[in-house]
Amino acid sequence: MEPFSFASSDTLDYPVSIRIINLEGDEIPLPFSTLLARPDLRQIGSNQSPHSDLYVTVQVWAGSKPLTVPVQTAYKSFRTERKWNEWLKLPINYSTLPINSHLAITVWDLSPVGGPQAQGHAIPFGGATLPLFDKDNQLLKGRQKCHVHRHKKADGNDDTSTPAFPAAKRSNSKKEKAVVVDKDAEELDRMERLFKKHEQGEIPRVDWLDQMVFRGFEKRGIQSARSSLERIQRQRALEAQMAATKNGDSKEKSDTPDTTDPMPGPSMFLLNVELPRFDFPVVFADHEYPPPPISSLQHLSSSQSNIILKPPPEVQFGPGINGVADADEGRLIRVYDPEVGARDNPAESKHRRLVRSQHRHGILDKDLKPNAKVRDELNVIMSYSPTHVLTPEEKDLVWKFRYHLTRDKRALTKFVKSVNWQDLAESKQAVQVLGRWTDIDVDDALELLGPTFDNSEVRAYAVQRLGHSDDNELLLYLLQLVQALKYEHISTEANRDATQKSSLARFLIARAVDSFMLGNYFYWYLMVECEDSSPDQGRDNQTIYRKVAFDFMTELEKRPDGKETRKQLLRQAEWIAILSKISSEIKESNESMARRTERVKQFLADPKNELVTIDPPLPLPLDPSVSITGVAPEDTIVFKSSLHPIKVAFKTTTGRKYPILFKTGDDLRQDQLVIQIITLMDQLLQKENLDLKLSPYKILATSTNAGLSQFVPSASFQGIASKYRNNPALAYLKQNNPDASGPLGLRKETLDTFVKSCAGYCVITYILGVGDRHLDNLLLAPDGHFFHADFGFILGRDPKPFAPAMKLSKEMVDAMGGPQSEHYRQFKQYCFLAYSALRKSSNLILNLFSLMVDANIPDIKLEPDKAVLKVKERFALELNEEDAIRHLERIIDDNLNALVPVVIDKLHELVQAFRA
Repeated sequence: MEPFSFASSDTLDYPVSIRIINLEGDEIPLPFSTLLARPDLRQIGSNQSPHSDLYVTVQVWAGSKPLTVPVQTAYKSFRTERKWNEWLKLPINYSTLPINSHLAITVWDLSPVGGPQAQGHAIPFGGATLPLFDKDNQLLKGRQKCHVHRHKKADGNDDTSTPAFPAAKRSNSKKEKAVVVDKDAEELDRMERLFKKHEQGEIPRVDWLDQMVFRGFEKRGIQSARSSLERIQRQRALEAQMAATKNGDSKEKSDTPDTTDPMPGPSMFLLNVELPRFDFPVVFADHEYPPPPISSLQHLSSSQSNIILKPPPEVQFGPGINGVADADEGRLIRVYDPEVGARDNPAESKHRRLVRSQHRHGILDKDLKPNAKVRDELNVIMSYSPTHVLTPEEKDLVWKFRYHLTRDKRALTKFVKSVNWQDLAESKQAVQVLGRWTDIDVDDALELLGPTFDNSEVRAYAVQRLGHSDDNELLLYLLQLVQALKYEHISTEANRDATQKSSLARFLIARAVDSFMLGNYFYWYLMVECEDSSPDQGRDNQTIYRKVAFDFMTELEKRPDGKETRKQLLRQAEWIAILSKISSEIKESNESMARRTERVKQFLADPKNELVTIDPPLPLPLDPSVSITGVAPEDTIVFKSSLHPIKVAFKTTTGRKYPILFKTGDDLRQDQLVIQIITLMDQLLQKENLDLKLSPYKILATSTNAGLSQFVPSASFQGIASKYRNNPALAYLKQNNPDASGPLGLRKETLDTFVKSCAGYCVITYILGVGDRHLDNLLLAPDGHFFHADFGFILGRDPKPFAPAMKLSKEMVDAMGGPQSEHYRQFKQYCFLAYSALRKSSNLILNLFSLMVDANIPDIKLEPDKAVLKVKERFALELNEEDAIRHLERIIDDNLNALVPVVIDKLHELVQAFRA
């Protein structure tokens, strides 16, 4: 089939319009004897003059009911013909029209004495009902000739008695065949149809020929108009003769005039109208209205939804309603019940209102003090994690002692959860209490910015607390704060300011324009979200981030050095685009690795690409504290993997080289999140005076399928094992850091760095549930820093069966001197200290993951409602500190003695050797 382009009517937000052109036709005037005998006919304007004043009304009907009020033409005085040539717009859009829509068009005459269907001094001259959609469900367009039913008002019904296109009547009567047929009229009708096709572009235009045809048509039309009255008179005489033959009393009939018939002669009036034309055919499509809300309750965070919300209601099929067995019988009846999604029992809600009404005004509550028993209950409530759901009794208790709890910074989030924000009086008082609360921690402020809390005052309070953080601390949470913009009240309308109602957007833009470090990362986080067009995000999210990015750029322009900052960000984007081009070409080529590497070197060395020399120096997007002056093509390497990442070394203003990895075809946002959490955990451990020598390299996703990562010189455990046979990790460290007098023949600092970094990464990867841990993903730097790479599987996901909860390989333990050595015992001690310290900050880490549930992270997107719970499970918050340490020790011992990880590592080694 040939392609057919069309538009659907539900997307056509344009008012229904029609142009009333003119009224054409003739009728035999009434005899003077009839007018003298009938005063009511004598007063009608059309009986006095063939060009009397008329006006037209148009009204939309559907389902035999009017949809709009009538719209009428302006007054116009006619001289030679009844011609309005006026467009009328009706107060309804095409997008809301049903399939059975009609235009009820009525031509009104004037008579001071009224008459049948009269409206004041107006009586119907004639009417026509014009359908808006044809038999093919396409919207009518262009010029239309509507048959005017004389002395009738257009009814607009579905089974109308005044159709604009009356159906041709079939007749077998031989006498009716004697009616005179006008050849000119037939030719004019044929020409009208051709003119309509010509106007719609179905007949090609030839200017000189078209002019000849138009002039000929005008002459034929004038000639037809002159003979129309004679034609009607001949037809009337023939009808009279046929009637006389039938009745046998033609003489009596012709001598006695009939004064009861107001129209003794036939009439044929046509109303010419024009409908709007569109570039494509418009096909009817019904407008789908969004389903009504199930309830007025606020949406909960994904971490709480699986606990609070009831499961979706099931449709129960009763007798006579088509279920599975009788799908072809009867009709399915769905009844909308707004209480289906209610999570509160109506009786419990009433009880809560009655209880809180005693403490609504807070006159007595301000001095209310809890006794020892209640104080213990409140302390238990304050110790709950962010994912814990308060019972109605606990909420009532927190509300009752809210003034007492204003001194406890932990209690604010519990208080906000206890407020019924749909109750205006209660919410107003809650906002007043917020102003009296003591300063809260950052983790609680982040929780208040999650999807659970919708009140703008609460979110503004959290933003105010974040304002006390310096740039370095804010940088640790910036990724989550950008995600929190999805839960702000930011309008998606084009003419609305993005930051008008969003305190968080205003805060982030204000801080980003004051600090280039924050502005750099803020810009790239926004750009990735603007580009993400996956179905999980939707256009509204893209619109929100584009508006925030626009406001950010606008605010930059207002600063003295803002234009230069914006120029640097645009140069970064151009630099990324150049690298993306060569990376995509290398990935898709089928050349050898040597040839690919040579091609990249030539590309980077080409002065046209402006990478050999970067002047002025440009801040590196991955690390804005480093300014690059050019690329070093000789240090370029293309790695042998499925995506062929490119290692590129850049010269910096300090004279050193900064190597990076650039990769296309992979979404690095999950790796970026894990590295950010590792960086945060390193900061938290150092605040506890526990430096575990972690080395979280930097990762920046520049789009949904490309990104940069810092290249750290190191060797994988797989590569080390293939080079050294006995105790490969220890042999590798001895080669780079020999010391005969040191422990195990190593420098003491190197072994200490190795033990600490192993402990830190073992605990962190266990908490985050990092999977797919084989020897190629375990890296060791020459100075003893151990670290992990490739975080494609987190939150307990692993492509291999029976994967261990913690990756502690035999090679790692042997490098410490074995499981009985003092260094291994020190390793376990570091693990216990790190686990205990991170459990103290579990609320902060859980809140960061809660803000990322809608970030389109692959392993979070699979089960967003369980992502936070999986991290919480690894913290074992239900245990006290001593039991939690015993729990971690069992995990370490189980993984050390497990046989399956060793077998998996051997299988992975064989597979990699086979691929090579």
